[in-house]
Amino acid sequence: MNWKSFILGIGIGAAGGILLRGKLKEASLISAEKVLKDVKLSFKKEGNIDGSWISMKPEDYQKHSLSTKVYKGGVSRRSNGRLEQYEFLADAYTGTVIDVYPLVNN
Repeated sequence: MNWKSFILGIGIGAAGGILLRGKLKEASLISAEKVLKDVKLSFKKEGNIDGSWISMKPEDYQKHSLSTKVYKGGVSRRSNGRLEQYEFLADAYTGTVIDVYPLVNN
């Protein structure tokens, strides 16, 4: 075996490894449906839910030094006869809710 073939093999293997790593990372995303189901279960502990939604495509998110992909979604419910709406951000790799905030009705 000559050195040119050896180096070419290493280069092809490295390139393949980089491509495979990217595909495996994409494949490790939790489904948006599962994230929404978990969020709804948490909200149901405080009362009934009127509606919910989630974006099926994860988006890039960065806050300070944290950089990840997130799903954005929302939940609405009635409390004391008033409609309450919340939006949330959940990590697309772990399903962990990063932030929940109420939407203000005017």
